[in-house]
Amino acid sequence: MTRLILASKSAARRDMLTGAGVPFDVRAADVDEAAVKARFDPAEAAGLAEELARAKALAASRAAPDAWVLGADQTLAFDGGLVSKARDLDEARARLAAMRGRVHHLHSGAALARDGQVVWSGVDTAGLWVRDFSDAFLDAYLAAEGEALLACVGSYRLEGMGAQLFARIEGDYFTVLGLPLWAVLDQLRRHGIIAA
Repeated sequence: MTRLILASKSAARRDMLTGAGVPFDVRAADVDEAAVKARFDPAEAAGLAEELARAKALAASRAAPDAWVLGADQTLAFDGGLVSKARDLDEARARLAAMRGRVHHLHSGAALARDGQVVWSGVDTAGLWVRDFSDAFLDAYLAAEGEALLACVGSYRLEGMGAQLFARIEGDYFTVLGLPLWAVLDQLRRHGIIAA
C-alpha cells in the first residue's frame, strides 16, 4: 500500500478522506501562512488557497520523502477581501451579521507532493448566499455552536447548525467543507495511491 499523509489539522478533511475509504496518516505542516498571504493580492483568493495547499504539501513532503503528501487549505472571499478565522465569538457574530443577505465564495485548494516536489495542485470554488436571518437566530446559533466556530474560516460549519444560515449554495458540498474531493480522488487513483 502506498503511504499517504494528510498535511492538515482539519477534522472535516480527515472525515472526508475517511468517509471515502482513503487510508492516510496525519502530519500537520509547519508553514508560515502569513508570509504566503503577504505575497498575494486579496482579490486572488482562489490562487492563495492553492498556493497555501502547495506550501503545506511541500513542507510535509520534505519531512517524509518516501510518502505521498496531500496539502489543503481554504480561503473565503467576501466584499472584495479575504476573511480570516474569527479571534473570538464577538468577531464571529460581527462577521456573520455582515454576511447576512449577501454572497461570499469559498475556495478550496489541494496539492499532492512526493519527494519534495508538487506533482499536482488545483482549486475549486463554491458560492454561498447567506439568508437574511434574525438577530435572535444568530444569538441562538452562536450559543449552540460556541468556540468550535473559531476553527472555521467563515464562523460556520455547514455540516452542523450552520446549514440554517444559507438560502442557497452553488458548488460542491465537499468544496464548502474544505477539500475539492472529486479532483483529489482522481489524482490519488492516477498516481496509484488508491485503487482505480
